[in-house]
Amino acid sequence: MADKLMVVMVSSDPANPSALGSPFTQAMVAAAMEYEVEVIMTGRAGELARSGVAEKLIVPESNHRTVYDFMQEAHRAGVVFKVCEPTREMWGDDLIPEIQETVGGAYLISEAMDDATVTFTY
Repeated sequence: MADKLMVVMVSSDPANPSALGSPFTQAMVAAAMEYEVEVIMTGRAGELARSGVAEKLIVPESNHRTVYDFMQEAHRAGVVFKVCEPTREMWGDDLIPEIQETVGGAYLISEAMDDATVTFTY
């Protein structure tokens, strides 16, 4: 049985904040259930790792909470946030403090192929 959840956010678009609350909520719930959880942001979703971006995005269905509120709540629950190196190179080094590590494609592939990891993509 898997004991780790890897949430890969690649096609989640910051232009659509309505779709951004669910990945962080699911990650937070899994962490509360005592699974090891990491969220890796890459591609277009990598922009959420930039300081000042997620703080400005309101999730309409959430009583005016920002995407960053969801991210902080997940982080407090134990979710580890990572960003892919090419994404960091594209969006810059001014990252939110919750980003704990920069990883490459090989890391992503090796974790996704591990039988102990379940991977969700958004």
